[in-house]
Parts: sequence; structure tokens; C-alpha cells
Amino acid sequence: MAVTTTGSFAKALWPGVNTWYQQRYNDWDEEWKDLFEQGKSDKTYEEDVGIMGFGLAQKKTEGKGIAYDNTEQGFISRYNNVVYGLGFQVTREMYEDDQYNVIESRSKALAFSMRTTKENVAANVYNRAFNSSYTGGDGVEMCSTAHLLKNGGTFRNELATAADLSESAVEQAIIDIGKLKDERGLQVAIKPECLIIPVELEFEAERILGSTLQNDSANNAINALKSRKSIPKGYKMNHYLSDADAWFILTNCPEGVKMFQRRAQELQMDNDFDTENAKYKSTERYSFGWTNPRGIFGSQGA
Repeated sequence: MAVTTTGSFAKALWPGVNTWYQQRYNDWDEEWKDLFEQGKSDKTYEEDVGIMGFGLAQKKTEGKGIAYDNTEQGFISRYNNVVYGLGFQVTREMYEDDQYNVIESRSKALAFSMRTTKENVAANVYNRAFNSSYTGGDGVEMCSTAHLLKNGGTFRNELATAADLSESAVEQAIIDIGKLKDERGLQVAIKPECLIIPVELEFEAERILGSTLQNDSANNAINALKSRKSIPKGYKMNHYLSDADAWFILTNCPEGVKMFQRRAQELQMDNDFDTENAKYKSTERYSFGWTNPRGIFGSQGA
């Protein structure tokens, strides 16, 4: 087990150090909050269970009985609440002889590690969106051309042909979102809300959504995406997305990409009786995932 001793911070035992650098960097805002619906949990796991609706109404012939339809539960999505933790321990001698309170400042560094861990866990839901090794309630990845319908058939929440972020690609995604249907094939009112992009696409997203005239074109035509406010919440850039080409659109579909907070981050300190080492630890418990794939539409780039 790793232990910080007087040898780990020899310069901290004597006067003369002007400053200790790299102790802590600035934080980005909590970017995961832009990517997920937030909920609280009081159990080891949470389950979301779909409900299959009814089909279209049937003509009733005079004097004949009305048609009856069946409804049943749909796919099940489970969110397993996982504990994430990290700690460090310091000898009593190191703690006593520390001339600069370097050890005390390490608790802030621990908090930074915990926060960054949460951002990475959240972003990995998107980073693995097209990876068939990470599946949801219907047994396929988050963004797929073959999501299953409970009564048979499939639907897709990614472009039929993967494309890089562009004005035309976003327009096609919005058209596809407008065609989404429920488990029985009935049209549902699902609309785009927010574009999710990695750092590499920030300036392209600004041009696509912010230009008054059509982007990257000599045509004197309006930018329909902007004039129609097709993406009402604009774009959100996330520093933890790993694919420079992949982009996503969050929709207004409820129960889409979600997270559950089981236990908030805690920082604790204790001493070991035998060694007299001081121990610091931080833990947090949560889960990230998705329930209804209609809540997200994506493209992994060309």
C-alpha cells in the first residue's frame, strides 16, 4: 500500500521553497450535468421498465363488437450504483515535519481526482455510444441503426450513413428525429434540444448554429437551423468526449440518458493505531446510462 513518507516530500521539511506548483488546476464546470437527466437513488440499483402502448384504432362495424388490443411491459434498463473511491496515507513524521502544509492541500487534489473521475464515467456513456460491447435494455448499443421494437421491427437513433458534423448532417438528423415512432409504430412528438460535441468541433458548431447565412456556402441563403431555432438550447461542448468526430443531439424525449446519485462525495480522515499513519479517503456512489434511446441521436463521424 502506497504511503507518503518524509522521503516523498523532502523539500517540505526545510525552509527555502518559494512555491509548490501543480498542486491544483482550475476546474471546468460540471459538464456531465449538460448530458444527463439527474435523479436520486436509495437502492443498490434502479430499474426503468418500458410500457408498450396501443396500436391504431379500428373501424367498428354497426352491431359488431369493438376491437381490443394488448399492452405489456417493454424493455428493462438497469442502473447499478457503483462506489468510486480514492485515498492516500501519510506517516506521522511527514505530517508533523511538513513546513508548508503540503499534505493538508492534498485533500483538495483528492477532490479534484474524484470530480474528474465522475466526468470521465459520465462521458464514457457517450464515448461507447457506438460500441456493441456496451448495451442497453434492448440489447444493443446506445446509438444504433437497429434498436428493437417490442412488437417487432427496429428503429434507429443514428444517421443511416455516418457523417461528420456539418449543416446538412445536422439537418438530416433533425429530419430523422422528427420521424421517430413509439413501440407500436405511432408517431410521437420528439424534437431536438441540444447539440453535444467534443472540444475539436466547438468552432464548427458555432458556425453551423450561429451563422446568419448558410454555412460554408456562397449561396445567399438563410441559415435555416438558426432562423427556425431548430436546436433551441444550442450546443454544449464536453472536454471528456474522446472521439473527435462523434457528435450527438439530445431530444425532449423523457427518460433518455440518465444518472442516479446514490451517495454524494465524502471526504474522511482517520489514523491507523499501529503505524500512526494518517489516512485520507474520498468516496462517491452513482450510476450513468440510458433508458429510452429516443432521448439521444448521434453520428460517429465519417
